[in-house]
Amino acid sequence: MDWINTLFVEHSALQAIIVLSLISAIGLGLGKVRFFGVSLGVTFVFFAGILAGHFGLSIDPQMLNYAESFGLVIFVYALGLQVGPGFFSSFRKGGVQQNMLATGVVLIGTFMAVAGTWFMPISLPDMVGLLCGATTNTPALGAAQQTLKQMGVDASSPALSCAMTYPLGVVGVILSILFIRKVWVRDKDLKVKDHDNANQPFIAAFQAHNPAIFDKSIKEIAGLSYPKFVISRLWRDGKVCIPTSETIIRENDRLLVITSERFAPALTLLFGEQEHTDWNKDDIDWNAIDSRLISQRIVVTRPELNGKKLGSLHLRNLYGINISRVYRSGVQLLATAGLRLQLGDRLTVVGEAAAVHNVEKVLGNAVRSLKEPNLIAVFIGIILGLALGAIPFNIPGMSAPVRLGIAGGPIIVGILIGTFGPRIHMVTYTTRSANLMLRALGLSLYLACLGLDAGEHFFATVFRPEGLMWIGTGFLLTVVPVLIMGVLAFKWWHVDFGTTVGVLCGSMANPMALTYANEIIPGDNPSVAYATVYPLSMFLRVIIAQVLLTFLL
Repeated sequence: MDWINTLFVEHSALQAIIVLSLISAIGLGLGKVRFFGVSLGVTFVFFAGILAGHFGLSIDPQMLNYAESFGLVIFVYALGLQVGPGFFSSFRKGGVQQNMLATGVVLIGTFMAVAGTWFMPISLPDMVGLLCGATTNTPALGAAQQTLKQMGVDASSPALSCAMTYPLGVVGVILSILFIRKVWVRDKDLKVKDHDNANQPFIAAFQAHNPAIFDKSIKEIAGLSYPKFVISRLWRDGKVCIPTSETIIRENDRLLVITSERFAPALTLLFGEQEHTDWNKDDIDWNAIDSRLISQRIVVTRPELNGKKLGSLHLRNLYGINISRVYRSGVQLLATAGLRLQLGDRLTVVGEAAAVHNVEKVLGNAVRSLKEPNLIAVFIGIILGLALGAIPFNIPGMSAPVRLGIAGGPIIVGILIGTFGPRIHMVTYTTRSANLMLRALGLSLYLACLGLDAGEHFFATVFRPEGLMWIGTGFLLTVVPVLIMGVLAFKWWHVDFGTTVGVLCGSMANPMALTYANEIIPGDNPSVAYATVYPLSMFLRVIIAQVLLTFLL
């Protein structure tokens, strides 16, 4: 039986891999089990690690530190890449209010945690761990632990207190949502309210009855009008054609226009009359409108097009086609000349078959090539993130410099590369499944190490009076900020309930609560709001965890 002892007990690189893999496999398996309709998902890896540590399983401390750090870096960097493209756009109209509400949740919880260290016998490192567990925010915990290590302080206590409060952190948000719904929400408040998105394409048909645009080219008309629009098709004398920027508009021309729904009234004044046909239905056969024209979706796969403006390709004038819509990460975008293309964009191209075939050669449309991950960008991003995290920032009045660490640096670089990488022609595209794989692998490694490290003293702490105090304090850190900002958003600022719930789940980094919200609330408003506030909330919590320890410890 020496081989069993070698695999599971004797410290070695092989033993560390087996133990961490076993913990991750058990935890991920348990994560598929739902309790009262709610699953903790990958979080069960954390608790599987705690049980393993409690029963005496351990790995070499250096291997533990390496695997924990590597897992955290992969997770936060992949997370930054994912949220990067929508990070800065979330500050536009609508997103500003939602991010302010989410920031309110973050600040209330932070104030409560600081106040708790003044009035309760809880040390600041333990309180930061409680706050991380109450907000189900493992990247913030990683940032806190790295800060403590840099300061030469024991970094194990925050993981222990985080483990105490994490389960109620998940459940507390769900209970708060249920409470708000039972007390303040009526059935009519659950009706879906669409978000006003200036980039969401809206298709409408207009007739040219305004003399001011007669005998003018489309390019000249676009210069007269503030709203952005794309003319996809033009009917004249019973024939349909693909207009170019030089096409002259005549009286009684029928125009199929792609724009934003809120711009439709202004375009009605511009062109003269809007038809009442609904062109936004899913069952429209676009290829049947005219036998000479086809509509085909083409994927941008040529790396040299990454970051280029759509208008700079001159596809409309060179090939006589029109690009009506652009799909990016499941979101429809208006195909304006200033839109920067990214690898993986799917363009709806309308034109004659031969012309569309030529455009297909220009754009690439080699879908198989997208399935090959660009690992160069991943490793370069990790290097840059760790370099940024290691830079010391000297603040007057502080004895030690502040560093973003291995959690803060990579997530910031991931956001920046995800946002601006295409503009410098850096290929950052990864399939959604590849990104999820990176995040799941990194988070599983990190949580397994975290639980294994905290498991030795976990149950001994739970059954002490301070353990019960930790659990109660963590529960308050979860529900109080959520209830305060939830009621203010819904009753004071009149934000619809679906959006309010999405903001609360995003500000608490709680995908399990979001899953529950999507089951009880119709529409996608919770998911949209969650994605809007998640990047900023995650960034704030990672930075605040370090700032609290650096300034107040």
